[in-house]
Amino acid sequence: MIARQKLSKKERKNLIKGLLFISPWIIGFLVFSVYPTVYSIGLSFVRYSGFLPPVWLGLQNYQRLISDDLFWQSLYNTLYYAAFAVPIGIVVAIVLALAMNRNVKEVGIYRAAVYMPSIIPPFALALTYIVLINPQYGLFTYLLSFLGVPQTNYLSDPNSAKLVIVSLAQYGAGGTALIFLAGIRSIPQTLYDAARIDGANRLQCFFRITLPLLSPVILFALITGLTGAMQVFDPAFIITGGGPNNGTLFYIFYLYRTAFLYAQLGYASALAFVLFIIGLLLALLIYRLSQRYVNYELVS
Repeated sequence: MIARQKLSKKERKNLIKGLLFISPWIIGFLVFSVYPTVYSIGLSFVRYSGFLPPVWLGLQNYQRLISDDLFWQSLYNTLYYAAFAVPIGIVVAIVLALAMNRNVKEVGIYRAAVYMPSIIPPFALALTYIVLINPQYGLFTYLLSFLGVPQTNYLSDPNSAKLVIVSLAQYGAGGTALIFLAGIRSIPQTLYDAARIDGANRLQCFFRITLPLLSPVILFALITGLTGAMQVFDPAFIITGGGPNNGTLFYIFYLYRTAFLYAQLGYASALAFVLFIIGLLLALLIYRLSQRYVNYELVS
């Protein structure tokens, strides 16, 4: 057994000072993160409306999930959204980053224009998107008419409504593109010069140099994108209200309705805890698989 090394008087003094400096963060973390999480887990075992005293139910809230069709529907909608929005968002961000890496005079203006949609409030962006896809006078409908696409109300079908929200998510790709741009600019130019001397073209340089060395950034974007996708709420709440036919009833939207419209805080807490477990398992799975493909060194 390794003996514990005692801290000197100076080290203890420095430790106390360090803890005092970070105490605001520690207190905030305990009050606003740890306590609500523990409290929510406790609520998942009771029936509680927020007005009457809680009633102990044990595992009944979790047993109810198995037979709850809306739970499975919302989970399917959320995974469907994540399966399309996250990979497409990464591809779009990489393409934008490559474009922003071009050596042209107007690149600064272009970077600002690409980043601007990602800071637009979701409420304003969703309302704007409703106008753009309007089947009668929407700009997108007008442009698609030149390609022979008939006027269609994309929000009237569950599948197309989900794809509309997936496409809306791509307006936030500018923020992720800046992260990819930083990753691209950190790759040594000497690697590209050596590849061109060996006869590699631009496409080969991208797949053999850029993409492998961007794998840590891709992993980061994948995990953060998946985290955001599992919590999608604003577009469905504003644009479709969960419809049509619960086609855009995402998990967080269902949790919100259960807690604040139906006053079933206990059952909503069980939904929240299950979502936490699902997100944690997906993140661990992605991280485990990434060990085979992520390259953390420039030269292996």
